Amino acid sequence: MTVQRNRRDLLKATGIAATGLAAAPAFVPAHLFGKNAPSNRITMGFIGVGLQGHGVNLKMFLEQSDCRAVAVCDVKPEARQRAAKSVNNAYGNQDCFVTDDFREILQRDDIDAVCISTPDHWHVPMSTMALEAGKDVISEKPTLTIQEGRELVDVVKKTGRVFTVGLEDRSLPRYHKLAEVVRNGGIGKLHTIHVGLPYKSKVWQKLPESPVPKGMNYRLWLGPAPYAPYCANRTHPQCWRQIEDYAAGVLTDWGMHLCDTAQVANFSENTSPVKVEGVGEIPENALNSVPNKFELTYTFANGVVMHVKSTKASIRFEGSDGWCGNNKWNTALMSDDHSIFDEKYTDNKMWPRPPREQRNFLDCVRFGAKPNYDAEALHRLSTTLLIGSIAMKLKRPLQWDPEREEFIDDAEANAMRSRPRSNEWMNF
Repeated sequence: MTVQRNRRDLLKATGIAATGLAAAPAFVPAHLFGKNAPSNRITMGFIGVGLQGHGVNLKMFLEQSDCRAVAVCDVKPEARQRAAKSVNNAYGNQDCFVTDDFREILQRDDIDAVCISTPDHWHVPMSTMALEAGKDVISEKPTLTIQEGRELVDVVKKTGRVFTVGLEDRSLPRYHKLAEVVRNGGIGKLHTIHVGLPYKSKVWQKLPESPVPKGMNYRLWLGPAPYAPYCANRTHPQCWRQIEDYAAGVLTDWGMHLCDTAQVANFSENTSPVKVEGVGEIPENALNSVPNKFELTYTFANGVVMHVKSTKASIRFEGSDGWCGNNKWNTALMSDDHSIFDEKYTDNKMWPRPPREQRNFLDCVRFGAKPNYDAEALHRLSTTLLIGSIAMKLKRPLQWDPEREEFIDDAEANAMRSRPRSNEWMNF
């Protein structure tokens, strides 16, 4: 048994004692059970500390007293230095470890867990390496391909490590309430869902190759993606999301939020639709290589139809007795009968609203709590969106088998469930 495992056992043991479920042995020094005691803190490394990694994830974890950020990693020097400054300022010291190579964090035995906030194409490869290195992982969404999602689920099972997803929707009161109302029949029998996702009109210009900025580890930014010459637009956080080698655009970025609420409300959070069709437009003569304008129709096994369209962030559920939703991201709920939001359900078919994803992750590591989003949930939701991406690329309707996780009698579509990864980055 490794020192790392003993540490985690102690974390869970002290957590149980603190809740009063078990009495602490009298001979254990009292200082070990204080909220700031070293034995109660989960040591964390942060990989990818850009807008989301620094502004949301690192910030939220720095507010938690039972974890300690000890290392930050980013391929961009300004990002990693800014994050290190935040860590040092929070703790009043200067000992935050800084690196441009995430492998240095995974090799450290004194780091219990990592938070991964990289571009999408790195989520699964990096999470896999971290899990196999004995780290617990919270990673941003989504997966890049369908196949790698299933591979991640298998790795989590094999390693027995904690894996959660940095996705807040199941803990947001408004979206939790929407799902609760629909699951409990507040609008009667659900038949149609309308999901609006933000329309990104910006076209990213193809720029000529330019020198890699000083201090930037561009080869590790590319990682498992095919090699492409550096230009400033390519690594911009709003641009790389529109490039197929790294992401699938707004569909999987914003779609992971609103379409999850849709699937939860439909009792389909552990499966995927059985049919999808749609169209998408990719800007011409641009770095963009995924649709920024699209319209998709999904059909679930229970007959519920979900329309997903690039317009603005919104969601609407329609049932036999009415409708509910909202018309802007995380804004006030709307319905033809607002009293449905005050209803108390004696046999509630919705789980209690959990804490935010960062707090939930620490509770999973310390106490064995249930993840808001586990690897299976990440895979199923990503699959829903990615089969839509494939349908747009092939420009024809597709039939999907959620149990076998394959398109029905369609070799061309099935070949798109995965793609090769480059291993050249390993030599840098």
